[in-house]
Amino acid sequence: MALELLGGRALGPFFGTGIYVWGAIITLFMLSLSVGYLIGGSLSASRPSLEKLSVILLLAVLAALPCVLASNPILEFIFDRVPDPRYGALCASVALFFLPITVSGAVSPYAVRLLVDGLGTSGQVAGKVFFVSTFGSMLGTLLTSFYLVLLFELDQILWGMMAISFLIGMAGLVFHRERIKHAATA
Repeated sequence: MALELLGGRALGPFFGTGIYVWGAIITLFMLSLSVGYLIGGSLSASRPSLEKLSVILLLAVLAALPCVLASNPILEFIFDRVPDPRYGALCASVALFFLPITVSGAVSPYAVRLLVDGLGTSGQVAGKVFFVSTFGSMLGTLLTSFYLVLLFELDQILWGMMAISFLIGMAGLVFHRERIKHAATA
């Protein structure tokens, strides 16, 4: 959700802040998350592991790099070539956010699969994962909209969000490798 809010700020100078911009962003995020959920569910069916989940999170960070490193050139390119701001905002949303949000969307269903011990616990696990995800989105929305945008530049917030995701992904890899070492020596 924080990235969705920041997307509005990024597109605003080029396409305005009207309902069509927010409609494009929200539509794109819903589509991307839906595709990501399908991909994450499919990936989780074949030997799921904490290592693979961590790699998915790190790929999401990598996919988000253009949002920070090249957003202005991408937005200028689209602005110059798509005269209708409605479709310009939609194209810009796709160009900047489709890949990182799709990859991020794969995390939740993959995490559910890793945490499910048996069929009888799947509903509880899914409920807890979606609770944490939605609660985190709510906190991220409030923190971003009430404080972060007042204190930091857009790119600084994005770098901070990416750094947190990177650290979580790396921690997952380290934990996975330590667990393997421990199992090998036991």
